[in-house]
Amino acid sequence: MIPRIHQQGSNALGLLHYLYGKGTHEEHIDPHLVASFDGMAPDPGRDPSVTKRDLQRLLDQTLSLLDASQRPDRHVWHCSVRAAPDDPILSDEQWGDIARRMVAATGIDPGDGAGCRWAAVRHADDHIHIIATLIREDGRRPDHHRSGKRAQAECRLIEKELGLHQVAPGDGTAAKRATSAERHKAERQGRERPAREELRETVRRAVAGATSEEEFFDRLASAGLLIRKRIAPSGDLLGYKVALPDDRNGEKELVYYAGSTLAPDLSLPRIRERWTLPAEAASADGSRAEQPALPDVTGPAFARRRATAATWQALLIIDHGDDGAAAAQIAAAGEVLDALAKTSAAHTRAELREAAFVFERASRSHVKAVRGHDRVLRQAARDLVHSGPALGRGEDGATTAMLIDMAFFLAITAANWHARKHHGQQAAAAQQAAEHLRAAYQVAADQPMTVLRQRGQRLVPRVRQQQADLLHQVLPDLAARVQTEPGWPSLAATLDDARRGGNDPAALLADAARRRELDTAISISDVLVWRLRRSAHLPAAPEIPQDTTTRDKHRAPSSAPTAQPTNGAANGTTRRR
Repeated sequence: MIPRIHQQGSNALGLLHYLYGKGTHEEHIDPHLVASFDGMAPDPGRDPSVTKRDLQRLLDQTLSLLDASQRPDRHVWHCSVRAAPDDPILSDEQWGDIARRMVAATGIDPGDGAGCRWAAVRHADDHIHIIATLIREDGRRPDHHRSGKRAQAECRLIEKELGLHQVAPGDGTAAKRATSAERHKAERQGRERPAREELRETVRRAVAGATSEEEFFDRLASAGLLIRKRIAPSGDLLGYKVALPDDRNGEKELVYYAGSTLAPDLSLPRIRERWTLPAEAASADGSRAEQPALPDVTGPAFARRRATAATWQALLIIDHGDDGAAAAQIAAAGEVLDALAKTSAAHTRAELREAAFVFERASRSHVKAVRGHDRVLRQAARDLVHSGPALGRGEDGATTAMLIDMAFFLAITAANWHARKHHGQQAAAAQQAAEHLRAAYQVAADQPMTVLRQRGQRLVPRVRQQQADLLHQVLPDLAARVQTEPGWPSLAATLDDARRGGNDPAALLADAARRRELDTAISISDVLVWRLRRSAHLPAAPEIPQDTTTRDKHRAPSSAPTAQPTNGAANGTTRRR
C-alpha cells in the first residue's frame, strides 16, 4: 500500500472537480465519499442535490476563523493511498477506515475533537484520495510535519493487519518520484516515461565509466540533452542542470532539472567522487595494487569478456569485503548495467534497459561506498561504452549472453547483501533487476546454446560417453540431473572443446563447480558452459565443424584425465534459469 502526499494547493474546488471527474482517460468510475471528518459530509457523487462547491465550502469553513492576512497561501492538503496490484479489492468501509487512520497518523485529524476538515473520495477499486483544509477547528495549524514518513509507517501496519502485500520500507535514499502532473504531461506528449525519469536514465548512462567532467558533459551533449552549468565567481564549476529539448512548461520555457534532484548520487560532487581514487583504498582481496592496467578494448566481444571477469571479482568483494567496499561494487554494477543496455543489440536491449532502470534503486543505501574499490568494475563499464554497439549474433552475441549470465548473479548477490542489511527496497529492486536479466539471458543465449547443443549432438558416441564419465567422476551428486537437462549436449561439446584446446577438462570442471553452489540452479548445464568457456579461453560462439563426427573416429581412446592447473579462474553464478 503506497501513500503519497501531494504538493499543497490553494484550490480545493479544482481538486474536487478532478476527483469527481472522469479522469484524463475516463478511468474514474463511480466517484463517491467513503469517509469524512464528521461522517456527515455531503457527497456530490451520490446525492444529485449536492454540488462539489457545497463540499468545498464545508471543508473551507475553518478559513473564516482567520483574518485574510493570516490565511495560508496553500491550504489544501492532498494525499492518495493506493493498494498493490495483487491486493484484494477492499470495500468502502475498509477504505473509510484506512482514510481515518491516515489523517490521524499524519496529524491532519489526530482525534482531539478539533482537527482539520477532510473528505476521502474513491473513484477506482485500488485507491482513494484524501482532501483536507490545513486549518483546524480551533483556528490553529495542524502538526503534519514529516507526514509522508508517518503515512508510510501507518501503511505498513495496515498491510499486516489486513493481510495485504507488504511494501519494503524506505530509507530516504530513493530518487524523487515523478509527480502526477509530470506523469500526465508525459502521457499527453506520448512519452514512454516522464521527463524526470528519462533524464535520470540518460545522465546515469553518461556517468557509466566516465573518467572526467569533460567526458561526462560531452556524453550528455551527445545524448541530445541541453546543459546549464552553475559557475562560481572564481570560475569553478559548482553544479549542472539538464533538460530535454522539447520539454517546456506552460510559459513555453525549458524545464531544467539539477542532477541532485534527479537522484542523490547524480549531483556533481557525488559524481566527482567516482573519479577520485583514494590513496588508501584497496580492494578486499588486495588486487587493486596488483591489478595490471587494462589493455585497449579491441571490440565488443573482448570488452564483454573483460567485463565478465570484472563482475566475478566484484562478486568476491561483495561476499568477502567490508561494507564500504561492497557498497562501491554494487554502485559500480549499476554502471555496468547502464553500459550493457546502451551497447547491446535490439533484441536484448529492452530487458537490459529495464534491468538497469530498476537496479538504480539498489545502487544507493546509507552504507557509504568507498570509492577505489570499484575501479576494475567501472573500467569494465568504460570498456563496454568505448567498444561500441555489439551485434546480436556470433561472438558479440554469445559474449553478451556470458556477461548477462554473470550480471544475473551479481544482481542476486546484491539482493542478498541488501537483505542482510535490512535494506528492503534495495533488495527488492535488485531481485527485480535479476528477473529482467534472466529474460534477457534467455534471448541472448538461444542462438549460441543452439550451436553448442548441435555440436554436442554430433559428437561420436565414444566421445559423448567420455564426457559423461568425466561428469560422473567430477560431479557424482549432480551428474544424473545434468544429463537430463536440455543443455547437457552443450556442456559435453564444451568439455570436448576444452580437451582439444589442451586444457584438462576434469580440473576445469572441478574448479567451475567449486566457485558457487549448483544444486539450486535451474540449468546447471548453462552455468557450467559459460564458466568453462571463459576460464578455458574458448570462443563463446564456435562454428559447427563439418568433421565433428569423423575426426575422432580414428583417434585412440584418451586416458582418464588427471588434475592439472587450469587456465585462469572460472566465473560463477547461482539460482538461475
